[in-house]
Amino acid sequence: MTTKHKRLALIDMGTNTFHLLIVELPEARHTEPAVLLRTKIGVKLGEGGISRGEIAPEAYTRALHTLAAFQEEIELHQATEVRATATSAVRSASNGPELVKDIFEQTGIKVDVIPGEREAELICQGIRTAVPLGPQPHLLMDIGGGSVEFIIADEVTIFWKRSFEIGAQRLLDMFFHQDPLLPADVQAEQEYLATVLEPLAAAVKQYKPVGLVGASGTFDTLGDLQAARAGAERGPNIPPETTITVESFYLSYEQLLHSTHEQRLSMPGMTPLRADMIVVACVLIDYVLKAYGFTSIRASAFALKEGLLAEILNKNNSY
Repeated sequence: MTTKHKRLALIDMGTNTFHLLIVELPEARHTEPAVLLRTKIGVKLGEGGISRGEIAPEAYTRALHTLAAFQEEIELHQATEVRATATSAVRSASNGPELVKDIFEQTGIKVDVIPGEREAELICQGIRTAVPLGPQPHLLMDIGGGSVEFIIADEVTIFWKRSFEIGAQRLLDMFFHQDPLLPADVQAEQEYLATVLEPLAAAVKQYKPVGLVGASGTFDTLGDLQAARAGAERGPNIPPETTITVESFYLSYEQLLHSTHEQRLSMPGMTPLRADMIVVACVLIDYVLKAYGFTSIRASAFALKEGLLAEILNKNNSY
């Protein structure tokens, strides 16, 4: 069977954002696939239900509409293979299996609900395609809406990986009681993180990562805020790797902590979808920076779906 001009669609159904990546696979080995479409939609699948272990009706409807729109794009771009993954929100919801069934019946898209360990592994592969880790271990961190993945890895080896159900939507539900966030709630979140992340502390002590690499929405937005301050607003096609200095992070963090929702929305570089979640996510980043002594953040524009693509390319050498 010929693989010439084979087109592949990759869907990442995150708790906050759904991503669609459509590529044309290369004929020759070791050639990069051509990106035909890269798009994302803020579905907020975890909103109104994740802390109760369900997908709320409005979020459920948004998910179905988004997958129908993705299916139209897939048909338009003549993709012959579709790989769809769902993560924390669907994984932990009592009606997650029902949503997967409805998506298949309405669109023909078969969704693979992946466990947290598998999610962490794919995120690591995606980050490696964007950020050269080199021979020393780094701490990789992906803040989703439902879960946060931590991986300690170098360019070839994963030393440790774990998914924690402490994503930004869950933290928002637990600690965001007043806007701006109260100092007592910041302290409560940090104390909670210190307890929940004890396994991470032990792993960091054992493997001694030399740097922090962040992936996904919060880090994208921190990069946008940093660029906007420098008068260089970024478009939708951000570079694979961005360095966020600790000074820049704390400029953003202080501004975010002491602003209202409306004030955050007006910040140059802010993504409206993340105007609230980014506050509790930055409390988490602050905790990690201080607990483990990292002095900068390398942000990866690539994560789960790029990791899945890299895995597919590696498995199919004929591509």
